[in-house]
Amino acid sequence: MKLYYKAGACSLATHITLIAAGLDFSAEAVDLKTKRTESGEDFLKINPKGYVPALRRDDGSMLTEGVAILLDLAAQAPRAGLAPRPEDPLYPRLIEWLVFIATELHKPVAGLFNPAYSPEAKEVNKAVLRRRFDFTDAAIGTGPYLLGTAPGVADFYLFTVLSWLPRVGIALTDWPALAAHAERVRLLPATQAALRAEKLI
Repeated sequence: MKLYYKAGACSLATHITLIAAGLDFSAEAVDLKTKRTESGEDFLKINPKGYVPALRRDDGSMLTEGVAILLDLAAQAPRAGLAPRPEDPLYPRLIEWLVFIATELHKPVAGLFNPAYSPEAKEVNKAVLRRRFDFTDAAIGTGPYLLGTAPGVADFYLFTVLSWLPRVGIALTDWPALAAHAERVRLLPATQAALRAEKLI
């Protein structure tokens, strides 16, 4: 498999998952401004959507959208325990978390990086995010992870989004459970390996 990623972007969750799953893969960085890969390929020919993550699977097909990729990778490596199986009562909870992170956290935080957003719009976004983080902090509780005692794909995705907060002026100090969760995931061997591979540490 081959992962197309941008360092520190939402594709980091996929990068962590690939390592945690023990799957064989290569990775190539993408310049999202020029739409060129590290090796000079036209990224729009690889993924016409123009954003990461994009995963070329072993059968040659291309899979995009982070949630779809995370679920596919977890299914490929069931022994890694990164997601409950579809017949598990916890599986709907996994989908619930992934959709919540994607729509209620990822998109609003990403919007704070957009220079076209007015300061007023960004403050509205931050107010919404604070309510969402209040909910997430309470839901995690003592955790230690979103679905119990073992880390999984939803944790990797949440960690990735939380890692952006210092750059948009939001501190995790108001949400101790979230801060503890982010630190637990940051220290996982797979996370450390992905961060090193993307030259983020």
